[in-house]
Amino acid sequence: MTASIEKYFEVMWQDYVTMTPQAQKIVNLLEEKGETVVNDHIALRTLEGAKLGIDEIAKPFLAAGYKEKDDYHFEQKKLYAKHYEHSNELLPKVFISELKLASFSTEFQQILKRIESEISNSVLEGEYFLTSGKNWQLSSSEYEILRKESEYGSWLAAIGFRPNHFTISINHLKHFSDVGVLNSFIKESGFALNNSGGEIKGDPSQYLEQSSTLADNIDVQLSDKTLSIPSCYFEFAKRYPMSNGKLYQGFVASSADKIFESTDNK
Repeated sequence: MTASIEKYFEVMWQDYVTMTPQAQKIVNLLEEKGETVVNDHIALRTLEGAKLGIDEIAKPFLAAGYKEKDDYHFEQKKLYAKHYEHSNELLPKVFISELKLASFSTEFQQILKRIESEISNSVLEGEYFLTSGKNWQLSSSEYEILRKESEYGSWLAAIGFRPNHFTISINHLKHFSDVGVLNSFIKESGFALNNSGGEIKGDPSQYLEQSSTLADNIDVQLSDKTLSIPSCYFEFAKRYPMSNGKLYQGFVASSADKIFESTDNK
């Protein structure tokens, strides 16, 4: 990476808000209330394997000084994840998850392995690969095959490589320090929230509370037709101090499991 990590996050944010205009609108509304919006973490989706696995996707962050912290298993959704932190606390945490391909049908695996093979080395090694989007062909029938087995897999195949979400740090807000109060403000402003498992995922005993919007649908051009499918969403996180007085910096798998459903295509 020749660009600074700060520049990388700015490029990812601009790509993200192009796909997810609700995020910029929410930031604008909070700034109008006198808030300074700080990003708690970003999330990236990928596929297991040597070419696109978590360890490959993490390389630009590791090169910028990030360190691997914890890992997480999502048995029902057939996912594995890790999160990374930087010593500069102003930089967001990075949460990277991967789909465990071997857990799916042969047809499902063939589609995603074919997609993987279509990513050229020049794209993969490009400075901003993580905002490169969909660099392969995908038909509507292939999308439906993937969607029936995994919303995550169909989302990745249709949307491509880019942040799945950014996250507002509620700890840095002055007027919305309560997750419920912020949720009410978001809903009153016309945005729908993910209520899978309840609007607020987690609780103070787990040192983390989270909520998120539902992803807006966008038109995505596939090889044979245009489909309206969920894009990205905006998350909100409040962290609580542990017994040592420091804020918890990890993630809660049971909560993240429900947050994933913010992109479900109902």
